Formats: sequence, C-alpha cells, structure tokens
Amino acid sequence: MTEGLVTLTNWHFITSEYPPQPGGVSDYTRLIAAGLAAAGDEVHAWCPSPGDPATSATEETIEDSAGVFVHRDFGRFAAVDLRRVGEALDRFPAPRRLLVQWVPHGYGYRSMNLPFCFWLWRRAKLRRDRIELMVHEPFLAFGEGSRKQDLAAAVHRLMVAILLRAANQVWVSIPDWETQLRPFLLGPRRSFGWLPVPSNIPVVDDPEAVARIRAQYASRGAPLVGHFGAYDRYMTDLMLELLPSLVKGNDNLSVLLLGKGSLELRDRLIKLHPDLSQFVHATSLLSADGISLHISACDIMMQPYQDGVSGRRGSAMAAISHGVPVVTTVGKATESSWAESRAVKLTDVGDVNATLAAVKGLLTNASERGRLSVAGRALYEDRFSLKHTISTLRQLS
Repeated sequence: MTEGLVTLTNWHFITSEYPPQPGGVSDYTRLIAAGLAAAGDEVHAWCPSPGDPATSATEETIEDSAGVFVHRDFGRFAAVDLRRVGEALDRFPAPRRLLVQWVPHGYGYRSMNLPFCFWLWRRAKLRRDRIELMVHEPFLAFGEGSRKQDLAAAVHRLMVAILLRAANQVWVSIPDWETQLRPFLLGPRRSFGWLPVPSNIPVVDDPEAVARIRAQYASRGAPLVGHFGAYDRYMTDLMLELLPSLVKGNDNLSVLLLGKGSLELRDRLIKLHPDLSQFVHATSLLSADGISLHISACDIMMQPYQDGVSGRRGSAMAAISHGVPVVTTVGKATESSWAESRAVKLTDVGDVNATLAAVKGLLTNASERGRLSVAGRALYEDRFSLKHTISTLRQLS
C-alpha cells in the first residue's frame, strides 16, 4: 500500500460487551467503533444483549447514534450462538476484518471458553477472515488465588495460543503484553502493535459548571484532590491507608472520589474515621460529561496503580487529557514515555509516603502544577489520543 494512503473498509468488532452494558471494554469498543465510523468506514459490532442473553437471537440489528451497526446476537457465546453469528457474518463480503476485543473473562464459561477460540481459528482458516486481536488482558497469573484460578490461568494460556495462531495482527494495550504473549506463538510470526487506550471521557469546556462543582466540595480557595477509578480490593485498601494521612492535619484540604464504588469506599472510610466526613466526598454514578466536569474541578488527580501507570489506564488518560496535574505510580507495566516526558509526578508502587509527599508538595507549588498541566495534555495528544488509534488501524486497511 502506498505510504499515507487510507482506504475505506468494513469492520466487524467481536466484543463481550457494548453500551449500554457497563465496563471498560464496552466503553473502549464504542469509542473506537465510533471513531472508525466517523472516518467513513462501515462498522459492525457483534455482542451479547444488554439484558437476558437468551433473548439475543430475537433482537434486530440497529444503527446507533455513532453510525455503528450493532448486532446483539452472541447470547452466552455458546455453540448455537457462535453458529448463528458465523452464518450472519458469512452474508458479508469476504474477506471480513474481525477486530476481537480480548479479555479472557469476558466470553462466558467461567472465563474458559475454548470453543469461542476455536471458532475464531476456523473463521481464519476456513473462511479466510482477517483476525485482529486487541489484547486488553492476556490471562490470569499463576499463584495469586485458588487452585481453580490456577486452572483457569492454564486454560487462558491455551486459549491465547489458539487465538495467536488465528490472528493476522495482534494489538496490545501495553507493550508488556507482547512480552508475555510471545512465548505462546506457534507457527508463523505475527505482527504486534501497541494501541494505547484513549480516554473515553471527552473534555467538556464549561467553566461555570466546573466552578459550581468545586464550590460544592471545597471551600473558597481550598485545594481539591481527586481520584477516578474502579474501587477494587487493592484500591480500596490503598485509599483507606492514604486518605486519612492526607487529610488529617490539613483542614484546608478536600478529597473527591469518582467512579463505581466511590460511595461505598467513602462509607467505609467515614465509619473508621468519622472526623473526615466533611473533607472526603464521593459521587453517585455520573455521565461522561459529569465526570469531565468533576475532574476539571480538581487541583490534582491522585492515581496510583498496582502495576504502575500505563497506556491501558483510562482513568489516567482522562486526567491528563483534561490538563489536571497527576500523581501516579511507576511499576512493571509503565512505559518509558511517562518518565521521559515528565508529564506526571511518579512514585514507586506501594510507597505510600512518597505518594503523600508528592501530593502535598504539588499543593504548595502552583508553578509545577501549571507545568504538569501543560505537559500532561501534550503527552496525551502526542501519544495516546483517539486520533492515533484510528490512524493506526486505518493505515493497515
């Protein structure tokens, strides 16, 4: 293909979830599908029903507001569902381009759906479909849970080996996934590429709304520190350790928790530390626009991650795309660009004292906050924004 030439193509997204189903894969798939549709491509999303999966076969194909044709035909990803989707795909001109959103726990059968992987392999070998694998998470780790989890981890590796055999192209959300996947390559070499996860929270430019939100959670002139994420066990335990040390002794500081589980975390925190009730706040579930306004209301976003900040952390993407200074962690999954750009304040994973010191230091250094705001937004635009993902995918058309 001539360098720089882009041709229109048809896309078939294979995904375990799609809006209105909640979830990171759902949001990501919608974002990329909408971007390709906006570029003029024909885009189809094949997914389960948002309600009872058993009703999937009866639902009609719809064209959503982004111009994506949504086929809710996958049911429970059982054999009958795979056959039904296969027959529907066969009605489209070959070769079809299937972009598979891979998370092992997404496709049913207690995350061990080997028939689904063989179905994709047969699509590649018998129907000559082009399979592109977008790996959000490759497999579970060994030794981090029960024997059942170790069994699932072993099956996940077998599933990955089958998928890699079927795929023409493998995309990864962080470069570390390529390192973990390569030992499972069998047969011909496969092309790998990095597709960072762009923010699915568009920036809303409404200073008056931001000011109202800020006044709701912080007194006039007082700093507001935010956190946006999903409060799993790791994050909940970390925040229960971080927040009391951050807030106590600083009555001029407020904290705002955003995301699923934030209210439950605040309830647990206040039960343990009743004196923090007027300083730590949380929201109910918000729309994307609502999250944008709340992020913009914060002076700093405190975003630690168990394996370090990386290109798959949508919450970090949301913060830097809004130009809000970020304190985060560096770990095994962190790409070099985070340190090289000096666009965020980095501390080591698990070093609570360093994170606290970084946040407190930034609160007293307005010039450094301003520098991080500009550098963070520039890093996002240069490396992580949606336009790069769409351009990369379409250049391979």
